[in-house]
Order: sequence, then structure tokens, then C-alpha cells
Amino acid sequence: MFNNDFLYTTKNGRAIVGDSLELMKHIPNESVNLVITSPPFALQRQKEYGNKDQDEYIDWILAFTKEVRRIITLDGSFVIDLGGAYQKGIPIRSLYNFRLLLRMCDEQEWKLAEEFFWYNPAKLPSPIEWVNKRKIRAKDAVNTLWWLSKSDFPKADVRNVLTEYSGRMKKLLENSSRYYTPKKRPSGHDISDSFATDNGGAIPSNLLQISNTESNSQYLSYCKSLNVKGHPARFPSALPEFFIKLLTDEGDLVLDIFSGSNTTGWIAEKLNRKWLSFELDKQYLAASVFRFLDDFDLERVESIYQSLLYDDSAEIDLEKELFPIVDWIESSLTPITKNKKNNMDIQSTLFEVAN
Repeated sequence: MFNNDFLYTTKNGRAIVGDSLELMKHIPNESVNLVITSPPFALQRQKEYGNKDQDEYIDWILAFTKEVRRIITLDGSFVIDLGGAYQKGIPIRSLYNFRLLLRMCDEQEWKLAEEFFWYNPAKLPSPIEWVNKRKIRAKDAVNTLWWLSKSDFPKADVRNVLTEYSGRMKKLLENSSRYYTPKKRPSGHDISDSFATDNGGAIPSNLLQISNTESNSQYLSYCKSLNVKGHPARFPSALPEFFIKLLTDEGDLVLDIFSGSNTTGWIAEKLNRKWLSFELDKQYLAASVFRFLDDFDLERVESIYQSLLYDDSAEIDLEKELFPIVDWIESSLTPITKNKKNNMDIQSTLFEVAN
């Protein structure tokens, strides 16, 4: 898909500029294993990245979710990150995210596999009027994430996202007889001696505590050095990483239909998943290439970014960019490579020289 229509491509994926509603029409039925995205939220105050008014938001997003349902596999999943909002002018919460969920399930026959809540402890107090000025509401620091599917048993394996055991559990595993007695609890749960088995980690909860702070990231570092404005509504890499690990296998296809700075594609690449990223704003997607340019010379990074941003015919293959002078060096080193005794890892050497 999109072999000749992309902004940049990597070993596993393609970043494409365009309206994702139209782009999804080119994707075959039941061919995507996971769609994970964070669309512009339905906020009262207009944002630069194009959020919709609450009154029109639900109908607007339903057009996208209908196409998503068509393209995901029978055992595939759709994860959508939605922020909360207040009604205009009053300290009463909007119900838009819940109404969207109900309409998706009632009208489009989505199934709610599980609801997740992303708690961002680093989030600034908001909204200012009710939290900072009048001090009548707590800060809004939790987003809802609906994990949806079109079958009762979407592919998932929680063993891929186990968390570290608590200190108490570690002590129990070291000496179970001292800290733990198998018996039936007052709640009715019959806790057997298998509870003291080390399974490699604890099962995570559906409350994901992830701070959205990446001030020292490669992406923002290049943005700062080149005076490029970073996307204002990035979600942390740990968020797509959790769901990609939970809901897909290596080689599966992951799609983000509102990719912004392409955090999803970057993580999918690292986890050896195929990926597609759709983004309407060319500047945001062009800057997202920074995530993939590890240890590149700043002048080369700027050259790639400028080509992506201003050359309408630019289609950059990042795999080739990693080895811009490989062919020339390989021909120069041919006598050396023929000597097996002195044959080093030429590929590693080429990579160092090329960078």
C-alpha cells in the first residue's frame, strides 16, 4: 500500500500526508491489526492543530471510526485517546467522549474490550478559570482511552506488558511461607499456593501512569536546533508502546490516522511492526522525521527536513539515507572483504563512516 505515495519511508513503515478519511479508502478490508490514535480533542477553545467544536465533534469523528472498523482485522483492535472537556462557560463536564463511545457501539457495532485511563502527573492545572482562578475544581489530569474491537476476542497478550513486582510481592516470592498463607478470603476469592509463583512481573492495571515529559528527546532537540515548532499535543511514547506490545505481534500492521509527530510510527519501527502514519499537516509530519535520524549531522538533518517540507516530489527513503556513501566505500574495500582472516564487520564500519 502507498508504494509511490509517501513523504518518507523506513524499513517497516510509511509516513503519508493527507486526509486520513480519504487515505483509509485505499486500504483493503480487514488488513490492519491495530489502529491507535489521539485525534484533536473536542475543546471549547480552538487550538492550532485543528480541534472541532463539541457540537460537531461526534459526527465528525464517527466518519473516521466507520472506516477504521472496515479496515481492521477480525481479531484487530482500535485504541482511541480522548481528553475530557468542560461545557462552555460553566464548571460542568462535557459528556462528548461517553456519547461518542455509545454511538460507536450502538450504531457501528463496536465492542468495548476495555476502558483505560491515562494519568499524566506532570499535566499543568487546567482549565485555568475553574482550577487556578476560582479554585473550585481539581486539575484535569486523566484521559480516557477506549480499547475497541469488532469481535469478542481481539488478539491480546498481557504477558507482553507485565510490570515490575512491588517490594512486598518480591519479599513474598523470596519467602512465601513467611508472608503468605493460602486460604479463602472474605471477598470469596480462593487464593491458592500458586499465587506465590514468579510469573516474571505483575499484571498491569487499566490505569496507566505516564508523565508526558520529553524535553530532552531527540525530536525536540532537533526542533530547537533548527527553530522548528514541535507538535503541541504529542502523546508520550510509552502510551503507544504499551498497546502495540499488548495487541500486536512482530510483523503486524499498525496505523495512526492522526499521527502528528509520528510517535506511533517511531515506536512501531522499534518494535518491528509494519506501520502507516497519516497526517494532514505537512509541516508536522516533515518534522516527525527527526525521530528516526539517530546521531545525524545537524546539517544533514536540516537538508532532509527542508526537502520533505518544500519539495512536493520528495519521497525520502530513510534506509538509503542511513548509508549515503555505502556503494562507493564498498567498492573501495573490495580487496579487504575478500580476505576472510581480516574480514571485520564491514556493515558496522560503513555505518560509522557514513555518519
